[in-house]
Amino acid sequence: MKHTGVLPDHAIRNLIDTGAISADIPIEDGQIQPASLDLRLGDVAYRVRASFLPGLSRTITGRLQDFEMHQIDLEGGAVLEKGAVYVVPLMERLKLPKGMTAAASAKSSIGRLDLLTRIITDQGIEFDRVPDGYDGPLYVEICPRSFSVIVSPGLMVNQIIFRQGDTALSDSDLKALHRKTPIVSGEATISGGLGFSVDLSPSQGDLVGYRAKPHTDVIDLTKVNHYNPTEFWEPVHSAKGWIILDPGAFYILVSRESITIPPAYAAEMAPYLAMVGEFRVHYAGFFDPGFGYASAGGQGSRGVLEVRCHEAPFVLEHAQIVGRLVYEHMTETPTQLYGSGIASNYQGQGLKLSKHFKTAQ
Repeated sequence: MKHTGVLPDHAIRNLIDTGAISADIPIEDGQIQPASLDLRLGDVAYRVRASFLPGLSRTITGRLQDFEMHQIDLEGGAVLEKGAVYVVPLMERLKLPKGMTAAASAKSSIGRLDLLTRIITDQGIEFDRVPDGYDGPLYVEICPRSFSVIVSPGLMVNQIIFRQGDTALSDSDLKALHRKTPIVSGEATISGGLGFSVDLSPSQGDLVGYRAKPHTDVIDLTKVNHYNPTEFWEPVHSAKGWIILDPGAFYILVSRESITIPPAYAAEMAPYLAMVGEFRVHYAGFFDPGFGYASAGGQGSRGVLEVRCHEAPFVLEHAQIVGRLVYEHMTETPTQLYGSGIASNYQGQGLKLSKHFKTAQ
């Protein structure tokens, strides 16, 4: 095993076996992904007045005394309403060894619902970041942005990766990797990671994405391939190679490039610089080893883009660079790769809504 890198599945199992990751209800094998662990909601949600970080000298429990409005029992399912902010204790807790950090992200299906979910810790000063050697509980802040949702205990809305040391590839290392094992279709734009652009001029038809409807029914997050997409989304068409993003609207778009994550690497989607436009790209950020990789059942997979426009209407152009993938070393190649062998939902994907919706026609 290399000293630095993102921990693979078998190393995560070792963390569980040694008590560095623990839970009152045993952790299940299905939670362990090639380079991450899915985290489970506990049995209560706290409705709070506002999003918060506890700060270096404070605990989540202490801050909940300041901001809690009421508690919601999640047993049997409970509605989290659009526009409200909730804090939910997670079943898992950590006792990381010195030299190990962790980072969290929404699972892909959750980000595609415009469900803002961020991990917070005691003494935390950043969302979705767990400091070196952290010993304590984990909580998730949930803020539904487009749709009210039904959640229940054990539901997995976030995933966490574990890092030893400086894991990111330099631009020169990334260029060398691309020469050896192409990581993107077409020419690679590499600067602070692999740049990717938006596809607004598809090879067939003029459907380029979906926009969330403002007034919809609730979505039960336990239901898969269940909802009619036309009740929640309106199609976005473009015959001109550009669209105008409306302030406050949420869009599902797709990258122009097909992306590959080789087996010995992972990647995290990072937002592009704010100076390129009035929008944010992505809520879900991790790409497992094997994503889009040929031997894992893929031939390059395009990245689905979760886009929210900010203060002013903004013209988004075809092939405009909207984000970047930061590639990271793994300490070892995982036992299983992302793909058909573990029933991954989005291998070989193009423009695709979350797994909760029936396949759009």
